[in-house]
Order: sequence, then C-alpha cells, then structure tokens
Amino acid sequence: MSSPAYIVAYARTPMGRAYKGRLQHITAPSLFGHAITHAVSRSGLQAESIDDVIMGCALPEGTQYYNIGRLSAMAAGLPVQVPGMTVDRQCASGLMAQAIAAMQVQTGQSHTVVAGGGEQLSLVQNAHMNQSHREDNILKKRLPASYLSMLETAEIVAKRYGISRHAQDELALLSQQRAASAQSKAIRQQEIAPISAAFLSQFSPSAPADEGLSVNEGLCVDENPRPTTTLDGLAQLTPVMDTANSSVTAGNACGFADGAAALVFASEQAVAKHQLKPLAIFHGVSVAGCEPDEMGVGPIYAVPKLLNRFGLGIGDIGLWELNEAFASQALYCINQLGLDKNKVNINGGAIALGHPYGMTGARLSGTAILTAQEKGAKYAVVTMCIGGGQGAAGLIEIL
Repeated sequence: MSSPAYIVAYARTPMGRAYKGRLQHITAPSLFGHAITHAVSRSGLQAESIDDVIMGCALPEGTQYYNIGRLSAMAAGLPVQVPGMTVDRQCASGLMAQAIAAMQVQTGQSHTVVAGGGEQLSLVQNAHMNQSHREDNILKKRLPASYLSMLETAEIVAKRYGISRHAQDELALLSQQRAASAQSKAIRQQEIAPISAAFLSQFSPSAPADEGLSVNEGLCVDENPRPTTTLDGLAQLTPVMDTANSSVTAGNACGFADGAAALVFASEQAVAKHQLKPLAIFHGVSVAGCEPDEMGVGPIYAVPKLLNRFGLGIGDIGLWELNEAFASQALYCINQLGLDKNKVNINGGAIALGHPYGMTGARLSGTAILTAQEKGAKYAVVTMCIGGGQGAAGLIEIL
C-alpha cells in the first residue's frame, strides 16, 4: 500500500568557508551527524524509531570515506541498529538521498528515514590526491569531455550561449543581496542548527592566527556571503581561467564550502503513530543526462521531465531553488525554462552561500519548504546541474 512521503523536519549546519573557515577542522561524521541529530530532534521522533539513514556525498574520501551515511548516523547518536548508506550523484547527491528515502516510504519499505547530505570539502584528498590511474583513457578517447572540470564547462556555456560577463556579475550581485537580506530573517534561524564553541574546540584547539579565528566563538550563520559586494567590485575580478574572453570569476561562481543538512521523512502510518507534523510532501525526482562539456544546462532537461511526469507546468510552481553553480549556467537555465526571477532563489543562492556538493540538494529542499511556507506557495521545485553532464529536479508540495 503506497503512502505519501512526508517531510516532517529539516536542519542544517551553517556553511563554512572551505579551507579557511570555522568548520574546516571538523571531521565529516561529526559534521554530518550534527545535522542529523538536530533534524531528528526537531521531528519529535525517538532515535530508535528511525528505520534508515541515507546521506549524499560527492567526494567519499578523506574523512568522508567508509560509508559516511552509516558513520554519520552513529556520530549523531542513533542506535547501532539504525542502518545507513551513502549516495553519490555529484551535485545532486543530497537530492538523490531524498528520492531514495521517499521511495522507501512510498512503497512501505520504511516508515521513518533520515535523508540529506553534506561535504566536508576542507578534509578531502585535494592537494595530495593520488593521480595515478585516476582517469579512464579509453573513455576519454571516446568522449574527450568526460573529465572536464565544472569551471571549464561554465566557460563553455557562457561562450556557447552568449552569456555576458556583465549579466553573470548582475546575477552574482543579486544572489549576494538576497542572501544578505535573508541573514536576519527567521528562515535562517529556522533552518540552521548552530555549531557551538565547545563543539568546535574538540576539533580545532588552536586555530592558526592568520585565519583570524577563535575557538571561543561558535558559528550560527553562513560564512560565505559578502554583503558589501558591488557590481563595480565584481567587474574588477580577474577570470579564473587565464584565456581570451574568459568570464567566470570567483565572484560569479559558487564558493567552496563545508556543511551538512538532513530532513526526516515519514509515512502516513508513522505520522499518525508518532503524532508528527508534516511540513511537506516529497513527490519525486527526475534526472536527465546532457553533454558533459555543458553540464551546467542539465536543469533544462530535468525540469520538463519532472513537470510532465506530474502533469504540471512552469506556471504551477510558486517557488524555485536552482543551484547557482555558476552564474553563466544559472542564467541560461532560468532563461531557457522561462522562469520568473522573482520566484528563483529569493533568499540567495550558492554564489553567495556556497556549494558543499553533497549538502546542496538537501539544503535546497529545506530552504524551499521554509521559503514557500513564508510566501504561501503550494509547489516548489529544486533543481541543479551535475558534474559529468546531468541535471536533476525534485517536486515538493507544501502543506
């Protein structure tokens, strides 16, 4: 017997600046576990009532190795009897975790599932990564763009579709302005589970002086937003790629970030049994592939697929959370889909907030629910491009 997949709680960590922020020393199980602990607490469920934990992670290495979904469940203090798993669909990992949780609930396999994702980017194997046999040369011969970096694809999208540097900077400024405005709103307090100074001190007893950090201070806000950003300031930034006509800069691309988010899914039976208060219904996810060299356009294929599946049109969606991996691809997707910019990322996007890859899909869903409640929207869609050439989109109905 099928059941709606209710979302009954959401919590996330603040997002820290990768490699230089207050979260950089927290190991992944504890960071992810922090989000899980607070999501379960907010749901009103007892820890032993959780049937499964599913966490998305795009870089399951460093402190994120060895099935971070299971490790984070244990770090959250859930009983060892509660299982856990890890999902990797790159930037959509956190959304796919929700898709699996929803299917488990809808089909009766589980009644209560924690789903989300995170990325402790500061502690994965970056500078010292073993490059030997990292890429498949046979695949590269057949499809040379297979391993293109997301930065390279952002430049390709900008050039191929005529997205100007000025237009990219304008979207970046809007993202920063909206994020700055939202920083003092109730929505941020509703979603963020602050990291205490005591918690931080377990991982960073002596932060380097040049970081300007103090373990005597916790973190209750996102570190990446730059509220003093101006269009003139953005225009002065040098493109990251030193090539002619490059337009992607540190100012119009998402920032590297650490963070984790979790949502609690429940069946109709669990809602009644535990007297839970549903926030939304998670209807499902659609995924579509595209050319790897323009991976940023993935949402233009995933969104129509999703809406057609549920018999909806663009006009039926009251709120959009579209991951701003880069301004070039975000602008192209907004324009091609015909979205109303006043309904897209109205509390700021990843250009301002940052993009912890595995966290983003979960963060977008949680933010969409809270924002849609505030705006009175019935349906929200979360969507993102995916490294390697894909797009994903999820449909949420607000209760």
